[in-house]
Amino acid sequence: MPRPRKKIQHRKDTQNDSLLQAALAGLEMQRERIEEQILEVGRMLRRGNTASRGDRPRTKPAGNGKAGGKRKLSAAARKRIAAAQKRRWDEYRKKLSAAGKEA
Repeated sequence: MPRPRKKIQHRKDTQNDSLLQAALAGLEMQRERIEEQILEVGRMLRRGNTASRGDRPRTKPAGNGKAGGKRKLSAAARKRIAAAQKRRWDEYRKKLSAAGKEA
């Protein structure tokens, strides 16, 4: 004959309740975060974005398709680069002429 089960008395413990409520809130936050991640992975799969592609853009590089592509510079940028290069060459030539006069 089976033994009769003892009745477990549940007592109200406010500290235990607050701990359980905090745990429940934390778990719900984790569930929301996981659900967002699941949605993001689903979106990536629908776009055809796989792990082998990584975060590379889907556009083709400018130029002839070789690695790196050709960058397009504005006219102002080309002028700044040219001016900087002229300054460097002027300094180089001054050092050469100063070294030639000392020798």
